[in-house]
Amino acid sequence: MQRLKTMLNSIDHKGYPAYKGLKGSYDFGDYRLGIDKVQGDPFASPSRISLVVPQSTHAIPKEFYEQKHRRIAVEDHLLRLVCRESEPFNFKAKGSGKSGLIAVSRPGQEIVERSACHINAKNGELTVRMSVGFPANGRSINARELGKIFFQFIPEIVHHACCYANIDAQKLQRAADLADDQRYIREQMAEEGILLLLLMDQCCRARMEYPNVQ
Repeated sequence: MQRLKTMLNSIDHKGYPAYKGLKGSYDFGDYRLGIDKVQGDPFASPSRISLVVPQSTHAIPKEFYEQKHRRIAVEDHLLRLVCRESEPFNFKAKGSGKSGLIAVSRPGQEIVERSACHINAKNGELTVRMSVGFPANGRSINARELGKIFFQFIPEIVHHACCYANIDAQKLQRAADLADDQRYIREQMAEEGILLLLLMDQCCRARMEYPNVQ
């Protein structure tokens, strides 16, 4: 973390391409910050970062992610929390172009596996991938504003959205329980052949509606 601060100070007010030198991984104590891709200029697609939070920090019980169906539901719930916690900081850091943008892939209604939020079932590491607009004045680096993102805003997001002690445990439990119910229903439907019957019914309806389609 101190190394990142030193590097930011050294490139302040330089040309925007100097941001490329920040690419790498930085230890913030409670989590690791990875600067994975740096945008070419403040008007280009935003930079991509990753936050790797160890199990010792997030402290989410293993029962929530040991089974795949539960893990996917919990990841979805956490991603929605990250979305919510990120919104107040979006464009709070000032600058030109996409400066100050803080965003994650916003999930829709469906609960599916996404790369934006993933828990490694083996070691418990939680990885969140985000897009960040590195601030600039024109096309000159504004390191002070990027420092706000890295050292003020991101830690707040991790603290409030990724730590079991600070999230609503009952809602997380309901997400996992719902995943259990869904899996059970699907298994029962498969055992009784209901899925096949539904598929056959849909095919019959389609043939009746579109008789010329093979």
